[in-house]
Amino acid sequence: MKKFLPVVLLLALVMIVYLIYQYRTLTQELIEANNKFASTTLVFADEFKALQTKLTAVNKENADLNNNLQAERTRNDNFASQIGTITSRVGVLDKLSKTDPQLLQKYSKVYFLNEHYAPANLVEIEANYVYPQDKKEQILANVWPYLKNLLTEATGLGIDLQIISAYRSYGKQSLLKSSYKFTYGAGTANQFSADQGYSEHQLGTTVDFTTAGAGAGLTGFEKTKAYDWLIANAHRFGFTLSYPKDNSYYVFEPWHWRYVGVMLATKIHNENIHFYDLDQRVINQYLSSLF
Repeated sequence: MKKFLPVVLLLALVMIVYLIYQYRTLTQELIEANNKFASTTLVFADEFKALQTKLTAVNKENADLNNNLQAERTRNDNFASQIGTITSRVGVLDKLSKTDPQLLQKYSKVYFLNEHYAPANLVEIEANYVYPQDKKEQILANVWPYLKNLLTEATGLGIDLQIISAYRSYGKQSLLKSSYKFTYGAGTANQFSADQGYSEHQLGTTVDFTTAGAGAGLTGFEKTKAYDWLIANAHRFGFTLSYPKDNSYYVFEPWHWRYVGVMLATKIHNENIHFYDLDQRVINQYLSSLF
């Protein structure tokens, strides 16, 4: 046993030396790995910081681009709005250039239509709406669709409405006024009939209605269902009563209705005012919406 003891001790010593060597080797490797990791971490930290800086710059650039894009959109919207406004104004101007400015003028004892004035385009009113039916009456072509719709709706509701008078030329009004003067005297005639050139009928936008029972004399028209219906509904078709009670121009003419356009007629109806009470400058604003 004693013989093998030195050998065992030698082997133990070798093992200890080996383990010490392994420990030192591993420790050195660990230190080197730690140093390498620390170096790599520092590189990564630098790279991360650089990436953060770049990302901040990109975000700022993106925000600037979005702001610029929004500003450009706003400019485009404003430009589109301006284009729309200009287009609308051009459309209005174009429409005004094609609309007779005389059609909304105040003529009764105010402005004068000369003997050469005549509406640009007249059409005949359908005979079934004329009193008597063998009489020919004309109306401005642009007004006829509105008048026809008015007559059609009234008829459908059992309201009897007929046209006893519509367009009158300067010459025809002159002859009519002369006959009234001869029959009633100039003073009386001037109370209910316009001189030639001052009649709304010359515009081709005005009609005199009648109904069963009133006939050609128009007696009691204001007491009829037809008149009540017109008062309540004529504005929807662009017509307004020219000479209501207590007006400054002529006697009350419940049968005399003038086309002034749906918008203006509706304003007159809703505000309970009358055409001739309005300033001409206010009336002129509705010329573009006449038809």
